[in-house]
Order: sequence, then C-alpha cells, then structure tokens
Amino acid sequence: MGRKRKGRDISGWLVIDKPAGPTSTAVVNKVRWALDAKKAGHAGTLDPEATGVLAVALGEATKTVPYITDALKAYTFTMRLGIATNTDDAEGEVIATSDLRPGDDAIKSALSAFIGDIEQVPPQFSAVKIDGERAYKRARDGEAMDIAARPLWVESLLLIDRPDADHATLEMVCGKGGYVRAIARDLGAALGCHAHVRDLRRIWSGPFDAEDGLTLEQIDAMAKTPELDAHLLPLETGLTDLPEVTASAEGAQRLRNGNPGMVFANDVDYGDTCWASRDGRAVAVGIFRSGELHPSRVFNAPPGDDSSD
Repeated sequence: MGRKRKGRDISGWLVIDKPAGPTSTAVVNKVRWALDAKKAGHAGTLDPEATGVLAVALGEATKTVPYITDALKAYTFTMRLGIATNTDDAEGEVIATSDLRPGDDAIKSALSAFIGDIEQVPPQFSAVKIDGERAYKRARDGEAMDIAARPLWVESLLLIDRPDADHATLEMVCGKGGYVRAIARDLGAALGCHAHVRDLRRIWSGPFDAEDGLTLEQIDAMAKTPELDAHLLPLETGLTDLPEVTASAEGAQRLRNGNPGMVFANDVDYGDTCWASRDGRAVAVGIFRSGELHPSRVFNAPPGDDSSD
C-alpha cells in the first residue's frame, strides 16, 4: 500500500509573481510548504531566469490545470540583437555574431511572419522529449538534435520599445506550447542579424495576472497563517474559459459519481466542453449532450458541502 501523503486537503489557486532564479518546481514546493497543502501543481513552466505569472493549483484545482495550460498567455521580452546563443537566451554560449542592427521598420515588417498559425522548432535546450529523454539533457552532453517543428497559435506580436540599437522589446500573446526563445532566435535569423532573449516576463496567463501575484518574500512572511489562505482563488477560476452549465440536485449527485447528469444550459451547443456547477461550486467538466453533461473530470465536494446529497 502506498504511503499516505501528508498535508491539508486545501483547494484553489495561488498566483505567484515568480522572480528570476528559482525553477517553477521549486516555487510550487515552497507554496505547498507554506500552505501545508497535500497536493499542488502549476499551469505552465517558466524558465528559471524568466519572471511573472506562475499559477499554482492546489488540491482539486489541479484538475483544472489543462484548461489554463490551453488558454492564451502574454509575454514581454527583450531581444539582444547581433548575438545567437546555444540556449537562445543570455545563459548560453555565444555561437554566432553579426554587426547588422535592423531598424524599427525592418523589425515591424518581419513580425507578420510570426503571427497566426505558425510552425516552431523548440530550442535545443528545452523540456521536449527526444526518444524518451529531455532535449536539454542531451544538449548538455553536446548532442545536436533534429527537433521537429510544432504548431503554435500567435495571437499578436508587437514591437513595444527600442532601448537602444542592440535591443528590442516585444509583447506576444500566444497559445499553448510557445517558446519565446525560439521566437527571438527565428526573428533574429529572419532579420539576418541573430538574436536571443535577454529577459522574459509572463504578464498574464488565462485569468491570472502578474500584478495580482504574490512574491516569494510575501509567501515566506505569511507561511502557515490564515492570511496566506485568504489569498487563495477558488478552483472555479481555472474554468473561466469554459462555458458554465447548472446541474440539478440529482444531476450533481450523478455527476459526482462519474455518471451523466442533467444540467440547465444557455448558449451551449451539443458536443461542447463545459463545466457544471451546483450552488456556485464546480461539480464536473465534460461534454454537453442533449441536456446532460457527460463528465471527463469530477470534483470532490468540499468538506461540509451537502450539494450532492
């Protein structure tokens, strides 16, 4: 029998404004410790040197992580022009240089090729798996890999600042699986000057905004106190991009048992993925068919909740 995991059965989201330095996993571990939570995860890895929104899911909210991962995200990043690195960021070794420095008009003109449905090759130093092994592990051993291009939706890509001739700051809104480092690398190649990411910040991710995030210093200061609990957002926050339907009392009970349940729906079509609520609480996520929700994910009722009785 497996060992029972220690900690509180606490559910919800905590938004962190991640600093440069720690890994996303390290941040999740700190949040789990600070809240004495039994279960925690995050919605979308940030590189150690990246900053900004890291949304940490706790307890039942971890079941909503895929819907945040699939949501649009926004980044600001500064490119260093004239230098390519093997990691496509400032941490790597210089592999090519150029004296060319394109002007603002040239950069703006090149951006159109990176908007909409594009194909992107992930960086050599990335978490993509190649024959079952992470690419960055093989790259550290000096291996050059042929990584297949992957589709990416880029909603927008704008030049927002030009600090000097060597740097350009951009803002990008994109879908799931985007590598900002690859955008900088490929844009530098398109401009004929090489480029890498000098700094990167995720300013929002789905419903979560960096301005609302707690710092790690604040987490330390409020650790193990009700004050930190008060910053938790409900697990339903992770479902805001999905349409909501309302479960009947009997429907909620059936859904919690993993069976299709009757729901009341407006502006929902047959076959849509949506989530069912009962008394404002999430009951399940599933597919809507002919007045019923067919569940794919079911949420346990909070302690003391009698909505499934």
